[in-house]
Formats: sequence, structure tokens, C-alpha cells
Amino acid sequence: MSKVCEITGKRAMFGNNVSFSINKTKRRFNVNLSKKRFYIPEEDRWVTLKVSAKALKIINKRGISAVLKEAKAEGLVK
Repeated sequence: MSKVCEITGKRAMFGNNVSFSINKTKRRFNVNLSKKRFYIPEEDRWVTLKVSAKALKIINKRGISAVLKEAKAEGLVK
């Protein structure tokens, strides 16, 4: 399963763990993802999306229908 937000397209970033002696080892900064079900009243159905915490705030502000329309235009959602 890929760790990509289906609304914003956010994915994991890569960086370094830096120790006290300044030794560097690779690490990942994963996205804060959660699976969430949304009800779309226009289509009278439920949709399950894998969204980040930022995407939840966007959906609360603009509404699920508008956000899905934009994500489909960008090619993030089928």
C-alpha cells in the first residue's frame, strides 16, 4: 500500500538522522494518513479515501464534493 494522500498528493519525504557526533543515517518522514469514509449527497453514496490530516482540514473548509472535483481534475482520484 502506497503512503500517498489521495486529495493533496502528499508523499513521504527523506532526510537524515543526525547524531551528536554528526553521523548521518537516512530516514523517512511519513505522511500523517488515515482511512476515512465520506458521504457524497449528490451521488447518494459513501467513498473511502486515504487522506492526510491537512486534507481533512481542506475537506471541512470547502466540502467533499468540491475537493473531489479538484482532485479528479489533477488526476489524483479516479
